[in-house]
Amino acid sequence: MNKNEWIEEIKKLNINLTEEQIDKLDEYANFLLEYNQYTNLTAIKTKEEVYLKHFYDSLTLIKIANLTEGKLLDVGTGAGFPGLVLAIAFPKLEVTLLDSNNKKIAFLDECIQKLKISNATTVYDRAENYTRTHREQFDFVTSRAVAELRILLELNIPALKINGEFLVMKANVEEELNQALKTIEILDCKIISQEIFELPKNGGKRTLLKIKKEKQTLLKYPRTYDKIKKKAIG
Repeated sequence: MNKNEWIEEIKKLNINLTEEQIDKLDEYANFLLEYNQYTNLTAIKTKEEVYLKHFYDSLTLIKIANLTEGKLLDVGTGAGFPGLVLAIAFPKLEVTLLDSNNKKIAFLDECIQKLKISNATTVYDRAENYTRTHREQFDFVTSRAVAELRILLELNIPALKINGEFLVMKANVEEELNQALKTIEILDCKIISQEIFELPKNGGKRTLLKIKKEKQTLLKYPRTYDKIKKKAIG
């Protein structure tokens, strides 16, 4: 998907970006591919793939959430997907980019400075440490294909405000979702919506879930990662 095709496709999502925003994303793509030549950030190697599988894919969250403003935490952001793309597209959205890989955080810091993005900040930390100490602070938390759903729920839900939304991005989530239903209940959450679709140009199946937090999370969550991985809630 080239840039012009991408612009037409995101218009179908009711996203109309300014020339400045489009230029920033184009510069982001160029910088990502250049940086990726000596630091492993993504398996994607062409600009066309960046536009489809990173930029378009990130913006599909608009299908399930109103991201025009609020505070969003992107857990396991990697090279900034979806968080940094959302920060560029929605300048009133305050985005925190969290990752435990220092090389990826270094890339993001450089990219944010280079593109002069004022509404995105980075955090170098493990998810369970950060969400344990930043409880009930975010309107949205998202993760794109970082871990199995039950693990993500325990890691991410504590950071959400009551009535906040956990926005899940997966390729195929049916089996994981069935296993996570009890986890969702124990964490006092509720599934609000589910969107299943295909990326343009046969780019693959995608599933988006919106999970709403209804009560304050018990202080015992999240546990340490080894305990979460050894035995998931529910």
